[in-house]
Amino acid sequence: MSRTRWQRPLVLAVASVALATGTACAAQAAPGVTTGISQMVPADPSHCGHGGEGGKGGEGGKGGEPGRPGEPGEPGRLGCFKFDDLPDKPKSELTGVDKIRIVLTVESGQAKKADVAKKYKISEKEFDTWDKQFRDGDWAALMGLNSLFGS
Repeated sequence: MSRTRWQRPLVLAVASVALATGTACAAQAAPGVTTGISQMVPADPSHCGHGGEGGKGGEGGKGGEPGRPGEPGEPGRLGCFKFDDLPDKPKSELTGVDKIRIVLTVESGQAKKADVAKKYKISEKEFDTWDKQFRDGDWAALMGLNSLFGS
């Protein structure tokens, strides 16, 4: 009985150390590997929103008086999904990625469905189809791959 009391905590401690060591080694094994959608991010995201410019610092106090506050900075810009950044292509040349950008631009509130429908000469119902395909994760349909498989 007494032998079991000290073995269980010892086994749990050894297992915890092994797990922590394995996790740490795995994390260091491939530091340059990225997964998921981050690989699709453009190399130069200069078109994306960013923080505003910092303000000018205030003057220091003179003769024991407190300093004056600085000037405020400029506000940041809106995010990446702007209507002006959407591709200028006819509907027939839109890729699945273009359709996703269009859907995300409307969903983020940076464009209206009617404006997108007018720009690409599509019906709002067709936009709704793209939106549904995106939300459902139906990537084959969104990319136009269903026709390749005879569906």
